[in-house]
Amino acid sequence: MINRRSFLSTVVASGLALSSAAVLAQANPKIVRLVVPFAAGGAQDLLARAMSNELGVALGQTVIIENRPGAGGTVGTGYVAKSPPDGNTILLAASSHNIAGTLYTKLPYDPQKDFVPMAHIGSAGYVLIVHSEVPAKTVAEYIRYAKANPGKMNYATAGVASGTHLGMAYFNSLAGIDLVHIPLKGMGDAVNEVIAGRAQAAVVADSFGVMYAKDNRIRVIGVSSPKRSKHLPDVPTIAESGLPGYQFDSWLGLLGPAGTPAADVNRINVAMAKLLKDAVILERLDKLLVDPLVMANADFAKLLAVDYKLMADVVKASGAKVE
Repeated sequence: MINRRSFLSTVVASGLALSSAAVLAQANPKIVRLVVPFAAGGAQDLLARAMSNELGVALGQTVIIENRPGAGGTVGTGYVAKSPPDGNTILLAASSHNIAGTLYTKLPYDPQKDFVPMAHIGSAGYVLIVHSEVPAKTVAEYIRYAKANPGKMNYATAGVASGTHLGMAYFNSLAGIDLVHIPLKGMGDAVNEVIAGRAQAAVVADSFGVMYAKDNRIRVIGVSSPKRSKHLPDVPTIAESGLPGYQFDSWLGLLGPAGTPAADVNRINVAMAKLLKDAVILERLDKLLVDPLVMANADFAKLLAVDYKLMADVVKASGAKVE
């Protein structure tokens, strides 16, 4: 088995070494630039580094990871949108790609029209956690308690318009409850506030749910995905535990600039499908709590369209806007 801490340290270190080589990719058709629109060390970056070498082998090219962070991922995403549609510049994207379409009032690109789906990788979920002193062991009990105490309960997030904010704001909207938002600087901070009892609840990445599942200071009462997580099999989905219709998880996949030839799109899709059958890659994805799923591009395109509408509803419910 791979030691998670050692694995994460290795991929972050390799990322720093690779970033300086990005310039070499500009005019070399043998090099594929895999653009991560967030900083090194984040979830998408770790995913990219978990499979970049093997993706390169499958493609017969060298894959170089370029971190282009800024403005919630829109800087790197905009860069890919303007890149030549030759199959050699790829974006590692997630649901944040679609969120940006509604969240930002001005974008230098269209999240739907300026990209073509190349390969679906998998999905990652969130969990709803509450402090142990909150008298609720299910989502239904939590909603009833919140309705009985309007404006008196709060929830912590990683900041305004973060996934943790949008996920909880959407929950509140569907449940018809009134909670006070406490924006912080990171997901770890949000979890710590709940552990300390200064916040009653938070929607956070399921990795935190796994980490604190047996911690008696908090309760993990629901997962955000449409089905139960294999990492937390005893935790019901939020939808089945008291809030029907709730879903807030993130797809992960590769997108290319619009106009990329079908042949290039297909070779990326075929290469990724091959990786998602590789035992080594699957073990790495499991360590990152990513549930892999091979998907035809037509189906991936349908997923993107459905997710775009869902994320628009989520952003609307949160009331968040970025100028």
